Order: sequence, then C-alpha cells, then structure tokens
Amino acid sequence: MRNDAVTGGTNERARWLEQLRWQVEMGADEAIAEAPVNRLAPMPQAAPAPSPAPAAQLDQAAQCRTLEEIFAALDAMADFRLRRTATHTVHADGHPNARVMLIGEAPGRDEDLRGKPFVGRSGQLLDRMLAAIGLSRQAEDPEKAVLISNVVFWRPPGNRKPTEAEVNHCAPWIARTIEIVDPAIIVCLGATPARVLTGSTQGITRLRGNWLDYPLNGRAVPLLPTLHPAYLLRQPLQKRLAWRDFLSLKLRLAETGK
Repeated sequence: MRNDAVTGGTNERARWLEQLRWQVEMGADEAIAEAPVNRLAPMPQAAPAPSPAPAAQLDQAAQCRTLEEIFAALDAMADFRLRRTATHTVHADGHPNARVMLIGEAPGRDEDLRGKPFVGRSGQLLDRMLAAIGLSRQAEDPEKAVLISNVVFWRPPGNRKPTEAEVNHCAPWIARTIEIVDPAIIVCLGATPARVLTGSTQGITRLRGNWLDYPLNGRAVPLLPTLHPAYLLRQPLQKRLAWRDFLSLKLRLAETGK
C-alpha cells in the first residue's frame, strides 16, 4: 500500500513538472499571485544579446529573390543538424502576397509529417481564430489572406525548444521571407518569434497585445505579439486575451486598408 502511495505521488510530481516545463517553453514566465508586485523596483540585468547569425546563412538568404528560391535553399541544407533529424522541411503556407504574415516558433510532430506549419490541433484553432476575423490561409484575395511560417523550419527532436544556435541559423531565412512577402502586418505567435524579430527579452505574457514596429524595406511594419495557439489549448482561460489581440488585429487591418 505504501509503495503504491509513493508511486502515485511520484507520478503526480512528474505531471506537475511537465506542465510547468511546457508553460515556460510557451513563454508564460509570470505567475499571477495574491501578493502585490512592485512594478517600480529596478529591473534585473538584461539577458545577453543573442549571438549573430552565421555569415554564410546571411549571404545565402540574401541571394534568394522568391519564396520558391527560399524553399529550395532550405531543402538543400543537408548539413544542418535539425534538417537531418526531421522528416520534412516545413515551409511557409498561405498566400505569397498576403497582407498578414503569422510566425510561430518551430514545427511539431504533425507539421513534420505533413511539411506544413500549424496543421495539428493548434493549427486548427489558429484557423478558426483567423476565420472569425475574416482571414484565411486558403483565401485567394491577398486582402483576406495570410501566410504562416515558423522561425525554425524543422522539428526539434522530441518537440523540444529550439536552441539559440538553431534559432540564429534560421533567423536570416525568416527575415528574408518577410522581405519577399512584404506584409502589411506581422503577428508573432509566442515568445521566440517576438524575440527574434524585435530583440525584446520580455516574456510573451507581458509583450502580447502591444503593437511594435518591424523595420522593413524602408518603413515600419506593425507587429503584434500574441499567445501561441498550443498554449491556448493547455490554458483555455487565456483565449480571451488572444481574442482581444485578434480583434486588435482586425481593427488595425481596417485602418491600414483605408
């Protein structure tokens, strides 16, 4: 009887730790507690700036002029470790001239098997959220279309969080993809794409819902960080925050369309 109780307690602790790890990976780095928080207290020292992207990747990405050339270059990247362990390279999906570009962190199992971003449960939720504000990755009209991609184009083994080196290796390619698509608005799904595109070290729970600027082709493109759909599946009460962000996106689209 005592061994059963010990085993049950161990399993329960393992489940708690797994849930905590998942929330941290999704960028939920704050706990809302009953005790007040002094927001005026000095901030801790900022984390070191990310390492620069490899020069070879910057040069190769800059030479691409179309999405097709981006896709071909990524497919040919046989020496990259994630490329060797993944089933497919997960390319951007949607309209190549879409007004809105959405960027996540990295593919999961379903995306790796099908070679398209956001096709699992989180992708189905994302599609429903987009449809609720009149957008779709299948839309033929660029005004109502989106293009969806990830910062990292290959699934990390075991769905682990991509390392800084892996993110830096891929960063020039997502930056060049954005330059080619030239969207009117960018939406970052989760902490990693927000950090890569803005340089912010804030957690996504603080950053979400705040419009930022992304320098692109001589202008400032509105960029909106929001919560990752996978996080919303695990924390459904947070859907109200994501919905608030998507309503803000809808309003900004209406304003930029005038």
